[in-house]
Amino acid sequence: MEYIKEIQINEAVLHILDNNSEEPVLNEYTLELNEEIYKFLLRHIERCIKDEELKYAVFNEERNIVKDLSQEYLNGENNILDVSKELARQMFKLMKSRGNIPSCDLMVVSISTEHGPMLGIMKMDYIKNYTHSIDFIDDKIGINIVPQFTGLPASSQRIQKCAFIKPLKKEQKFNLMVIDKSNNKEKDEYGSNYFINDYLGCSIILNERDMTKAFVSAAENWTRNNLKEDAASQEAVRSAIKKVLKEEEHIDVKALSEDLFKDQFEAQQDFIQFVSASGVEEKVSVDKEWVSKKLKRVRLKIDKDIDLYINEETYNDESRFEIQKNGDGSINIVIKHVMNYIEK
Repeated sequence: MEYIKEIQINEAVLHILDNNSEEPVLNEYTLELNEEIYKFLLRHIERCIKDEELKYAVFNEERNIVKDLSQEYLNGENNILDVSKELARQMFKLMKSRGNIPSCDLMVVSISTEHGPMLGIMKMDYIKNYTHSIDFIDDKIGINIVPQFTGLPASSQRIQKCAFIKPLKKEQKFNLMVIDKSNNKEKDEYGSNYFINDYLGCSIILNERDMTKAFVSAAENWTRNNLKEDAASQEAVRSAIKKVLKEEEHIDVKALSEDLFKDQFEAQQDFIQFVSASGVEEKVSVDKEWVSKKLKRVRLKIDKDIDLYINEETYNDESRFEIQKNGDGSINIVIKHVMNYIEK
């Protein structure tokens, strides 16, 4: 996957899209990127870029206003104010036509990265804050708590819908990166995926991280379902899969299954079919950066009542941690040479 680690904000514009209004409130100026505002935007962008819900997408072939406008800006044919205003108008039209898409501020931001320029669109839904109100009743002061829905997401909160669009080039693997999280209320009231399908006009495609995550999830689910009450076999399968993830650039699911289960033909076929039914292809491209992050810490849930968190180095250090097989399917988990511990 194309991980972005260097981000510079060039310029940004904020527009108000309030469902209670007949028209969007469109900004005539770019934001003043002082130190505080720059840090606020940068934190949001970094959280979006690092979010594991971030997907690759390609624009659909039919004409799309968001695609055209973003390319006008990225190709130097239009300025961010005019482009962002039209992007805001298009979102507002969609919000009004669907009836109850949450009001928001729409942030349009130009960034530079080590992989080239991008135009970001972040739908910043309002969050519920509380303030006090002061009333005078019979010459006495009454203070109440009043909810407000005009606050922007704090930099520690995750944005639910955003896109980062690249300049379009021939034979490009993907055109944009997208986050589109939908809650149950959205799905019930106005359908899911309006942001991807109707606003951006794009289609999600798999990347190496998605494929690796899907394979790891499918393998773990198969192990839990098929090797119950056999901790020794579970450990063997998990250790073998971790080894392959760390050592191989690609995983052949059929070959791995044959190696895992040797002469157990039925188990081989069941594993292959389960992984395939989970949407995983026969050949999996391994995302090494995701694997490194995933395996950095191991969490063990033991017999439903013990939680154990261990870093990878300790997990693989037999002088400190060891899994002993008892020969009856059970295992002993041994923590060795403990010199100090605290209770939390």
